[in-house]
Amino acid sequence: MGLTAESNWRNLPTREEGLCRLIKWIIQAPLLVVLHYTIPDCRKDKWKKFFLLTFFTSILWTAFFSYIMVWMVTLVGYTLGIPDSIMGITFLAAGTSVPDAFASLIVARQGLGDMAVSNSLGSNIFDILIGLAFPWFMQTALIEPGSIAVINSRGMVYSVVLLFMTIIITIGGISLSQWQLTPRLGVVLLSVYAVFLVISILLEFNFLGYVNPPMCQD
Repeated sequence: MGLTAESNWRNLPTREEGLCRLIKWIIQAPLLVVLHYTIPDCRKDKWKKFFLLTFFTSILWTAFFSYIMVWMVTLVGYTLGIPDSIMGITFLAAGTSVPDAFASLIVARQGLGDMAVSNSLGSNIFDILIGLAFPWFMQTALIEPGSIAVINSRGMVYSVVLLFMTIIITIGGISLSQWQLTPRLGVVLLSVYAVFLVISILLEFNFLGYVNPPMCQD
């Protein structure tokens, strides 16, 4: 009994941890309340038949949060003089990929390494083929038929080439590690991402030639 009480006492949060949890709860409380009353909890018996409503409501909230996030990232980038492309491959990419990273981490710990890898690759394929194509189609075919979507970055071609090179290196690294996720492979992939990020930033800031025009006319 004494050992149990002592272990429970040690597991209690410190004053600093308790304060951080309180601040986190205060920030999250309004959002959690809104989500609680707008998204049916299909885990409960009375809402089990409304799982499709839960799914589509979650999609709508995700779209709303994504719009706000992109808007804020664009404003921050413009204020700090950072090109949109840089904000996209750094802050915006990290914000949208953190859930995928946690999902891959969870399934990898469960021994499902193939699912972790396929999730990371599949999400990027979905982002490119659907996440880019669908908004462009909506804009050029439905909202303004016959219009053209212009990308304000000449360095996009170089970024795409770098992206394909990173994919080849990733697949090659996994193959050389005998299709096993090892710490060495993780270090290699992190290093490749760092190199990709540095080269992309240098391109977008015109350190390797003039490839990125100004964000807007002053």
